[in-house]
Amino acid sequence: MARTATLYRMVMPDHVCPFGRRALDLLRRHGFTVDDRHLTTRAEVDAFKAEHDVRTTPQTFIDGQRIGGHDDLRRHFGLKVRDPKATTYAPVVAIFGMAAAIALAASHSAFGDALTMRAGEWFVGIAMCLLSLQKLRDIDGFANGFLGYDLLAQRVVRYAWVYPWAEGLAGVLMIAGALLWIAIPVALVIGTVGAVSVVKAVYIDKRSLKCACVGGNSNVPLGFVSLTENLLMVAMAVWMLVQV
Repeated sequence: MARTATLYRMVMPDHVCPFGRRALDLLRRHGFTVDDRHLTTRAEVDAFKAEHDVRTTPQTFIDGQRIGGHDDLRRHFGLKVRDPKATTYAPVVAIFGMAAAIALAASHSAFGDALTMRAGEWFVGIAMCLLSLQKLRDIDGFANGFLGYDLLAQRVVRYAWVYPWAEGLAGVLMIAGALLWIAIPVALVIGTVGAVSVVKAVYIDKRSLKCACVGGNSNVPLGFVSLTENLLMVAMAVWMLVQV
């Protein structure tokens, strides 16, 4: 016997609820025939909420029993529900993974071989650019987190707004192999100060902080990731200094 469910979701001319669409897809993937009922006006949405004493839509009913919203539906099926406050390394893994993929692809295109020394150099430069971009998406949010632990920013507050641009500039110049007399000292200074700041905050002062390395309001814990970012910048600067 086919299983059936009733789904109430917002489908308005200027807004189609994404969680409603996700709930509909989830039900269908679990073999349900869905009675998909649209709430097409704000008045209908408000009336539905009042009638069922709920605060949000979508709402799913199975066998006459209210299951709840999208997250409640996932729990009903035994699926994981993401905690927006939980710490995660996913953004960093994505950034470094994409940087590695781009560097290998560029090396293969340029030299016919993905595994070259230039690919390693490009990897660091591209990672710096991607990390800089994340910071620049919300530079004030980044600065607020950065001021919590960076030793130079705590003395010169405006440095918190300069840092993302400096990191991006150094990354671009390192990828290009140009103006290294600018890129090398910039990477050395911001990387060294950053590494020392992380070591002091995390490993000496034992503070539990969020890392500003992927921008403001991230749930990446300060520690190994940020230290790695800074040490890579220092290592790349030293490597290029030796090559000059």
